[in-house]
Amino acid sequence: MKVSDILRVKGHVLFTVAPQASLLQAVQTMAQHDIGSLVVMEQGKLVGLLTFSEVMAAVAEGQGTLGGHTVAERMDTHYEVCGPDTTLDTLRRTMLDAGVRYIPVMQDDTLLGVISFHDVAQAVVREQDFENQMLKAYIRDWPEDEGLPDSTAPVATSASARN
Repeated sequence: MKVSDILRVKGHVLFTVAPQASLLQAVQTMAQHDIGSLVVMEQGKLVGLLTFSEVMAAVAEGQGTLGGHTVAERMDTHYEVCGPDTTLDTLRRTMLDAGVRYIPVMQDDTLLGVISFHDVAQAVVREQDFENQMLKAYIRDWPEDEGLPDSTAPVATSASARN
């Protein structure tokens, strides 16, 4: 399975924010759409990610308030990216090794979407469910005469084995 397969199932809806937007506006957008990250775009280019982690750090520093911070002050500008042909296994390893929950999907300079760890988990479950269904169908349709011993036939033993 590839990242493009995950995007096809997930869809290509992107929620973006400008770097000069207030952190409060960004949090309101995240809450309204029940999402954990926003893509920060400037002049049509990806310039950062704002995730729940950055928001929580700002709240902690502000002792419970967001203050007057802008998105640019809090966004992550050092993020991993992947391409549409990246495999699910590579994506999982990248996310785990980098300790990130969100990875933008880029093709050349075009942002195609953002994959979350939740999206990856859903893809893994879907893939495993499909494999399980295929295995169960294979077992259910197993040919009866495959040279295997009949479980109802008596098993012959030699005289020496009985002694």
